[in-house]
Order: sequence, then C-alpha cells, then structure tokens
Amino acid sequence: MPRFLIEVEHDATPTACIHAIEVLLQSGSHFLTHADRGCVDGEHKAWLVIDVESKPEALNVVPADFRARARVVQLNSFTLAQAADQRRQIEAP
Repeated sequence: MPRFLIEVEHDATPTACIHAIEVLLQSGSHFLTHADRGCVDGEHKAWLVIDVESKPEALNVVPADFRARARVVQLNSFTLAQAADQRRQIEAP
C-alpha cells in the first residue's frame, strides 16, 4: 500500500495554533491525533505519515478547514540495487 506524508499548515498565531491542535485532536482520527507538530520551534505545521491507496484518500484525512493548505507527498524508499539500475538507465548511450 502506498505511504504518504501529509503536511498541514496553519497561521503563525497563538489562536491559530490552539485551533489547529483542537481540531486535529477532536477529529477522533487515529492519524490526526498522532500527528507531530512544529509550532514550538516556529514551524506552524503538523505532519503525519499514513498508508492509504491514493493522494486524494490521504487528503481526505485532513479536516476540511485545513485541506486547502495541506500538502500530500507520496513516499518511496529505494535499495542500492534500484539506484544502480536507475544510474545505468540515465548513463546508457
């Protein structure tokens, strides 16, 4: 199953931080209640990694108020063998 990183941004005000925290925690979604946040360090975002079938499905995990500013990135990992295959493909004449 594909894995996605979801980044949920909010305004850099104390009120916006509290609102974002409350909305994510009150959602009842296991994904959202376990999000990591960067507000204390000045990064007014929450991040979560989830396994779902598609980007639209990942975005639907985000509460509607935050979807417009959310970013969804499909994550991949590679082996050294896969990297070597990729290198051969780009270096082939």
